[in-house]
Amino acid sequence: MRIPRVFTTEQLDVGGLVELDKGAARHLTAVLRMGAGQAFILFNGQGGEFSAELVQAKKDRATAKITGFTEADRESPLQLHLGIGISRGERMDWIVQKATELGISQVSPIFSARCEVKLSGERLDKRIKHWQQIAISACEQSQRNSVPTINRAVNLEQWLTSCDSSLKLVLHHRTEKRLHEMTNIDSSIGILVGPEGGLTDIEIKQAMAQNFQPLAMGPRVLRTETAPLAAISIIQSIWGDMG
Repeated sequence: MRIPRVFTTEQLDVGGLVELDKGAARHLTAVLRMGAGQAFILFNGQGGEFSAELVQAKKDRATAKITGFTEADRESPLQLHLGIGISRGERMDWIVQKATELGISQVSPIFSARCEVKLSGERLDKRIKHWQQIAISACEQSQRNSVPTINRAVNLEQWLTSCDSSLKLVLHHRTEKRLHEMTNIDSSIGILVGPEGGLTDIEIKQAMAQNFQPLAMGPRVLRTETAPLAAISIIQSIWGDMG
């Protein structure tokens, strides 16, 4: 069985003890049925990963001893920032999970003209925390040691003016420009994708006014959950660490 990996916000030092949060403790002891003396891996997003051993294992409480450190770097050389129109149902969960596996650095949920999701206040805060936890779980599975940031949700105009990526792309099917035509590629890339129904013509023009380059992923119209994953995969294959 593959050694389990667990994220923690605690400071980790070789030889030290760390108490896991209830969710991690329950996963190791109740789901995986691990007990004292069994090994797993801890990471805290600050670089590398730590080998650990359970010294106390109860249903909602587990304490581990840090036994070693590995300078494991599995991060992409690219800094990829995805701005994505908030979608209904589980589409956003899927996008965050798969984009994390593919090496995204940041995800910014965006309210745009055709966004049908109405969230604000506490409900919105809960969704952001939910998506951040999905990113953490995806890092545990994919063996990433750096967790992408799920930014607070903003409207499209706010994100367009705040995105500081060197190369900025807006995906839509009403252009013929392809990735192989891009030149002067930088390691910092921003990708804008609309919600179900896509971006309006006005929104595309707004993006282009902020130096976003239009980009099509091919002759077929891709869903909002497919387009960003296709773009990230191709970008990683051409300029990153995939393929």
